[in-house]
Amino acid sequence: MANGPLEARHGTSRRPDRPSEHPRPGGVDDATVSALGKLSAALEVVEDARGALYHFHRLSGMADLNLQDAVRELRDAGHADLADDIDRTLVGRDIVDGRWSFQLVEAYDAQYWSVFHDVEQHARETLGLEQHVFEAEMKVSEQRDDTQD
Repeated sequence: MANGPLEARHGTSRRPDRPSEHPRPGGVDDATVSALGKLSAALEVVEDARGALYHFHRLSGMADLNLQDAVRELRDAGHADLADDIDRTLVGRDIVDGRWSFQLVEAYDAQYWSVFHDVEQHARETLGLEQHVFEAEMKVSEQRDDTQD
């Protein structure tokens, strides 16, 4: 029986009989699970940063292609000197000294992202934990039916 109008319409989120999908191995304490949960959360932020970097790479490439179109149109409109000046100054320019955006992505992947992945995996394997144990335990805790007296 539903306890309120929302629960009557949508059902309950409580699943007290559902076990954890990633059970904690015996002997692993809360502090260890918490620390690996924070390491996992940090890796997720690195994944977001990597996505932003790829987005930056794609936007930079689109800007360069649009710039080339603008230079071509300026030339076609009779402004060859201005088009040439812009072309020599900006078309194909390095994002940072010596590097285009794809090189920033490659360096990030090789020097940081892949190392971060390896560190997180090594820590989990060393401590005998699967991914997302912290979150799996949170799911069980939040779906427990603590509201019943």
